[in-house]
Amino acid sequence: MLYFLKLLLSATMIVVISEVSKKFPTLGGLIASLPLLSILGMLWLWRDSHDPELLANHSLGTFWFVLPSLPMFLLLPWLLRKGLSFGWALGLSCLLTVGLYSAMALLLKRFGVVL
Repeated sequence: MLYFLKLLLSATMIVVISEVSKKFPTLGGLIASLPLLSILGMLWLWRDSHDPELLANHSLGTFWFVLPSLPMFLLLPWLLRKGLSFGWALGLSCLLTVGLYSAMALLLKRFGVVL
């Protein structure tokens, strides 16, 4: 039952963002930028584990990996406005993000940050 509730709440958030964005793109973007999924993830993780160290590591990992995902939100609209199809623009934006995730992981490792 709890698994179904997790699924329902998470899916509802995605639907709300999608529907709001159809009429109010900026508001949809604002809602999407809120750390609601991260907070839900933390709530589920805490409920399932009650492990403060696990939750702290999850939160820290989320922080470090949000940073390299941000350029995607600049590249995607730029590519779309340059006339690239949605599929290509999204694919290239995701590819950039994967590359930046890898670079961030290597950089953090180099400076001794363990996630």
